Amino acid sequence: QVQLVESGGGLVQTGGSLRLSCAASGRTFSAGYMGWFRQAPGKEREFVAAITSSGGTKSYADSVKGRFTISRDNAKNTVFLQMNSLKPDDTAVYYCGAQKVNRGYYLSSKSYEYGYWGQGTQVTVSS
Repeated sequence: QVQLVESGGGLVQTGGSLRLSCAASGRTFSAGYMGWFRQAPGKEREFVAAITSSGGTKSYADSVKGRFTISRDNAKNTVFLQMNSLKPDDTAVYYCGAQKVNRGYYLSSKSYEYGYWGQGTQVTVSS
């Protein structure tokens, strides 16, 4: 079993930055591919970024490329999402999840291929 706890959300102005953290406990964290998703009111959960267990391969949604950076610290069982140049469209609850099947360099952008979701952290970007 894996437990994930997100933190670091808040209210920020357009152009500002936030750093989200996802702390993991339970099964061996260092072996897991991890992803960040977000969900705005009335919308489906959407992919943001993902990272392999070593951190050597990363994937981003087109909407956040060049602005967001995913990273991880396996010694601290934590995955991060550095968000810069934030826009009002980035407003959502952000969730981290563990990819259910880890193979090669495949990083899924589909929420159903992730599990062990945390409770989420709210990010609000004001215009």
